[in-house]
Amino acid sequence: MSEKLRVGILGGTGMVGQRFIALLENHPWFEVVTIAASPRSAGKTYEEAVGDRWKMDTPMPEAVKKLIVHNVNEVEAVASTVDFVFSAVDMSKDEIKAIEDAYAKTETPVVSNNSAHRWTPDVPMMVPEINPEHAEVIEYQKKRLGTTRGFVAVKPNCSIQSYAPVLTAWKEFEPQEVVVTTYQAISGAGKNFKDWPEMVGNIIPFIGGEEEKSEQEPLRLWGEIVDGKIEKCTDGPKITSQCIRVPVLNGHTAAVFVNFKKKPTKEELIDRMVNFSGAPQELGLPSAPKQFIQYLEEDNRPQVTMDVDYENGMGVSIGRLREDSLFDYKFVGLSHNTVRGAAGGAVLCAELLKAKGYITKK
Repeated sequence: MSEKLRVGILGGTGMVGQRFIALLENHPWFEVVTIAASPRSAGKTYEEAVGDRWKMDTPMPEAVKKLIVHNVNEVEAVASTVDFVFSAVDMSKDEIKAIEDAYAKTETPVVSNNSAHRWTPDVPMMVPEINPEHAEVIEYQKKRLGTTRGFVAVKPNCSIQSYAPVLTAWKEFEPQEVVVTTYQAISGAGKNFKDWPEMVGNIIPFIGGEEEKSEQEPLRLWGEIVDGKIEKCTDGPKITSQCIRVPVLNGHTAAVFVNFKKKPTKEELIDRMVNFSGAPQELGLPSAPKQFIQYLEEDNRPQVTMDVDYENGMGVSIGRLREDSLFDYKFVGLSHNTVRGAAGGAVLCAELLKAKGYITKK
């Protein structure tokens, strides 16, 4: 057995679970040793449990094909085999909270892709370049759970990744008002075109819960720890959003309008974006993009087909930054919703937590 940390994937047969498995193939720090899913998949090999539902572009890794899938509800049995778990379970919010807490109470750290714990006051919700200091709230969470090493950490919604990092890079200019419309890929719903043929050539102008997440979650990223709880930023910009499902497989695009308290020049905005970095770059984390945000000068960029895989899907692409007739500036952003926005963002969080000593061998 290698010195890599032993990883379990909860909800490993779904689209995000599959993305975790694809991303962790040959990872230098982590090794997938256990996959857990619903009782109907338990007892089968992973290859049998997934069947013809493998949705990644790359083949299923050989190392996981013959793993016997565990019942995700058999918490003690699963937890005994791993150092920590990634959670991508498909359950109700209350069920997700309960099962993630149950794993944490077995002294197994949980890094979750789910939204259930995003507003639990002592659970860090992190984009590692933006708010790595929020990991410090874990010590308060462990006291509440009665654990010494078990805790839950989460990543934010995929829809905010294409604009929240940019607004963070521009913090010194004090963004005041933000209007954002996101054009979201169907993989964000865990589907492809084979599953969802009615999306071909179609747009659906509603995604349940997305607008509230798009408006509120950035404020939690920019918040502070006060008395053992993360309190959302109260002096950040007011954000209003619309979220639209579009016939694209991967990649969330955002059209954004911004007013600033201190209006910068276009050159200053581009400079702050392309030079924005954080803890993942300083620590040289394995999944960290070397350049988090790129700026594209061409009028017709960013485009999903050309730019969604920038920095292996872990970077953000920005274009069309220009002054506006009603707002100070407007721009278009693009991020990979199932890599940076989902599994890849969670893997980067886990790398950060390992580097900071929160995730260790059992």
